[in-house]
Amino acid sequence: MISHFQWKEMKNNWLNREWSFSFFYQGKMHRGTYYKDGTITWQTTAPKESDRADLERHIHDLMLYHVYEDHNPTDP
Repeated sequence: MISHFQWKEMKNNWLNREWSFSFFYQGKMHRGTYYKDGTITWQTTAPKESDRADLERHIHDLMLYHVYEDHNPTDP
């Protein structure tokens, strides 16, 4: 299970959007960069191959929730 997930916008322009993220998984801290196309690059040693696909899916879901969903909708 991922814990202490954090993200921060690094770049936001017409061509590129990038966010840094970090989290703990199985007692180890992991860091990476998330790009607007959903690509992830790992800044620390990448998680084990057997865990990587699931972790990347979780990171993608968390980024969609935190970055793209409107959490303060205005009433029409």
